[in-house]
Amino acid sequence: MIKCFVTFFGIGLIRPASGTWGSLAGVIIGYFILKFLGASALFGISFLIFLISINIINNYEKTVQSHDNSEIVIDEAVGVWIAMSISCAFVFGENDDILEGQFYILSIILSFIYFRAFDILKPSIIGKIDREVKGGLGVMLDDVLAGFFAGIGVLMTLGIIFKLGYTKILF
Repeated sequence: MIKCFVTFFGIGLIRPASGTWGSLAGVIIGYFILKFLGASALFGISFLIFLISINIINNYEKTVQSHDNSEIVIDEAVGVWIAMSISCAFVFGENDDILEGQFYILSIILSFIYFRAFDILKPSIIGKIDREVKGGLGVMLDDVLAGFFAGIGVLMTLGIIFKLGYTKILF
């Protein structure tokens, strides 16, 4: 049961690039949470799973004798959900009519791309936390911050697109 949770239903066992697969699975599930429950619910679910995951990952790491094992991808799912909830909530609010629009889809795609970039490159505080904070908190927190910065990056990108007037030619 613990392995199923930390590997996000076994997605973390896919090789290569388990983090990318975990993020992609997170995007798919996150899309449906956004569609049916909204951005606030996705953010709340992310926060709840973040809190629950810390202790579960601590126990899992003791079992496998490894810190931030590559098969742990629940952190990727939570991170990309944070990016998606920030970008979709601030751009669209809780307006269900926009959920199939071009900017909604673009914000989800950019959330995935930006999150993976921040998660892989680990700039600034993200890398510091990844290196220095141990246990479940360290595993989760760097991805939560990567998701936060990714969400802000998506908002900035969409703001530039809107400002330049490219609202009709994207898709």
